[in-house]
Amino acid sequence: MLALGLVLNTLGIGLFCWAIFALAVYALPFFVALNVGMLAFRDGAGVFGALLIGIASGALTLAAGQVAVALSRSLALHVAIATVFAVPAAIAGYHVVFALSQIGMPSLAWREALSCGGAVCIGGAAWARLTLFAELRPFGSAGVAEKVPRPVLPAATHE
Repeated sequence: MLALGLVLNTLGIGLFCWAIFALAVYALPFFVALNVGMLAFRDGAGVFGALLIGIASGALTLAAGQVAVALSRSLALHVAIATVFAVPAAIAGYHVVFALSQIGMPSLAWREALSCGGAVCIGGAAWARLTLFAELRPFGSAGVAEKVPRPVLPAATHE
């Protein structure tokens, strides 16, 4: 029974770490949605209205970031957009690692060091996810391939 508990705890921690790294990209849209929803609730939109406004603003933030990455042609703009999305992810990563390190680490200095390392790792993972798959397109004709590379072995390409 003890072995089953250890295995399930390990799987649970692994799933939690995967969720942190996979959802780190969505820290900025969540932050925007939460703040806009709270402002809407404070200004009298009601619970349901504030929830709808918050969800819409978070979705709009995510869509605007994806469209900006897809349409931008410069590397500097890609880096700037990825940085805007990665900084809230790093802040969230710091707080998650700090909260989890309080479970088994009594020293505040080591908790801070571990939390800073976690912030760098989670922020870097979010930044890499945003910049890795962003394809830089050169200025030119709209999607028309002018020079198509020929295969090295043309005989090997037929079916």
